[in-house]
Amino acid sequence: MNNVAGRNIVRFIVLLLAQVILCNHINFLGYINPYIYIIFIFLFPVRDERLVFLLLSFTLGMMVDLFSDSGGVHAAAAVSLAYVRPILLKSSFGMLYEHQSIKFNNIDIGSLIAYISLGTIIHHLIMFSLEIFNISNILLILKRTLFSSIFTIILSVLLITLFSRKRK
Repeated sequence: MNNVAGRNIVRFIVLLLAQVILCNHINFLGYINPYIYIIFIFLFPVRDERLVFLLLSFTLGMMVDLFSDSGGVHAAAAVSLAYVRPILLKSSFGMLYEHQSIKFNNIDIGSLIAYISLGTIIHHLIMFSLEIFNISNILLILKRTLFSSIFTIILSVLLITLFSRKRK
C-alpha cells in the first residue's frame, strides 16, 4: 500500500468518525449542521480511478446514513457530488485540472473556496431535497441548504488549510 492510499484510508476513517461522533450532534439553531465528511470527496486524488472514487463516495455516504438513520440521503448526495466533481474542478481550477496537476496542498485559497463552496451547495441541496422531499417546503430546503452550507464551507476550508498545507 502506497502513501497516497494510506492517507486516503486514514482520511476516510477520521472524517467518518468525526462526522458521526461530533458533527451529527451539532444542531445549531435547530437546523444547521456541518457535514465535513464531504472533505474526503473534495480531496480525493484527481488521477485515481473514477469507478473506485464513486464506490468510495457511496460507501462513505452509506456509512453516514447508517449512523444517522437517514435512509440513504447522504449516500445519494455523496455520489452526486463525486459524479459532478470533474465539472467543479474544471470550473474552479481551469488549466490545472486540464493538465491533471492539481495539488490540494499548494493551491490558492480563492480557487479552494470556490471549489468547496460549489460542491457543498450542490451536496446540501440534493441532500435536503431528498430529506424533506416536498416541493411545498422549497423555502425550508433552501434555508437549510444555505445555512448548513455556510457552516460546512467555513469548517471545510479551515480543516483543509490546517491539514493540507506543506509545513516549511
